[in-house]
Amino acid sequence: MKRALPVLVLSVAGLVPVWLYEPSPAVTSSASTPPASTSTSSSGSSGSTVVAGPTVPTEKGDVQVEVTFAGSKISSVRMLKQPNHPQTTAAVPVLIKETLAAQSAEVDTVSGATITSGGYKKSLQAAIDAKG
Repeated sequence: MKRALPVLVLSVAGLVPVWLYEPSPAVTSSASTPPASTSTSSSGSSGSTVVAGPTVPTEKGDVQVEVTFAGSKISSVRMLKQPNHPQTTAAVPVLIKETLAAQSAEVDTVSGATITSGGYKKSLQAAIDAKG
């Protein structure tokens, strides 16, 4: 009987964090965005074209890129959608830097962000293909 009370108290103390646990908010995606949205706009003086790749759903969240072309060269890449995850935040600048250097979707997968890297490459390749 002397042990029953401490066991009960410690059991309840161990379960309180489980009861109070709230998962982090999920990344939300807009339902109105079509899955393969490619928008192209041209700026008259600079001749740049902006193409948005499709939204690629991944286990971590949606990934979508926007590529700006100066003629046939990739001049910049911007993430429109990305998972809210520390590895993704660290991987995005690396992926963009490699894309600008390679001028294609043939970039290395970033360690620790394999899933996001795969979604990035798919969305990027689709944007490059849409440019033609």
